[in-house]
Amino acid sequence: MSVAADPPPRQAGPPGRERSESRPETRRRTNRAWLLVLPVVVSVAFTAVIPLMTVVNYSVQDIFSPNDRIFVGLEWFRSVARDPEVRAAFVRTLLFSAQVLLLEIPLGVAVAVVMPRRGLGAPAALVLVALPLLIPWNVVGTIWQIFARPDIGLGGWTVNNVLGLDYNYTLDAGDAWITVLVMDVWHWTPLVALLAYAGLRSIPGPYFQAAQIDGASAWATFRHIQLPRLRGVLTIAILLRFMDSFMIYTEPFVVTGGGPGNATSFLSILLSKIAVGQFDLGPAGAFSLLYFLAVQIVCYVFFTVLTRTGR
Repeated sequence: MSVAADPPPRQAGPPGRERSESRPETRRRTNRAWLLVLPVVVSVAFTAVIPLMTVVNYSVQDIFSPNDRIFVGLEWFRSVARDPEVRAAFVRTLLFSAQVLLLEIPLGVAVAVVMPRRGLGAPAALVLVALPLLIPWNVVGTIWQIFARPDIGLGGWTVNNVLGLDYNYTLDAGDAWITVLVMDVWHWTPLVALLAYAGLRSIPGPYFQAAQIDGASAWATFRHIQLPRLRGVLTIAILLRFMDSFMIYTEPFVVTGGGPGNATSFLSILLSKIAVGQFDLGPAGAFSLLYFLAVQIVCYVFFTVLTRTGR
């Protein structure tokens, strides 16, 4: 009786190969993951796309009543672009944003540099610096409306009686401008300080140790180590502060209402007067679209210049 020879042993392959060969592929692609994005798409559609399309629809029509309207094309855009009041408000708003950036960016960086890095003083300083950011915009306007009053406000009384100045933001255009500017600096400089503080905390310690060994001064350390490492953070801070200051509305509206005269009548306040006060939906729609386009263009210019300078 002959005995069959044993089959030769199978060479061991890579781990899991036999399992993959014996088990068919059961994983199937599915599009259910897109359902997770659907709430965001719906939210953006209702909060941004649909209102924007509504404004575009209003901007090309002369609306007399809900059922009586005439298509006018680009007439409202030409009218708004040629309006001297709109041009004056644009220059006023651009000047205000430039002053805000020139004051808040250096001041915020200076506050971040002197803030403590460790110990109990660090969290206490963060809380104190962040306090103005927790106050709503309309409350900030109300606070400064009372604080800067020359008759009952502590700030206005101090300026008039202690410093000996003639200050009254309700009557003098310069005083109103300074009041709104100081209010914005008080409210939003902490944002720049917190961003710069986060950027400073991200700098590795060996950089400062090397500067200390080389005998670098505090100014040299800031100029050659801290400031270059803050370029990305400051880019974000400049863009945020420009957009916020260029679209400012609540605080100056509560404090001065755009006055005295048109001294603090920025683009947002003028747009509100046209849309709500006069109920001219056509010019208001064209105005808002041009306003939106101006913000986008200036932000793009800022971003391009800052990023190319960083290179």
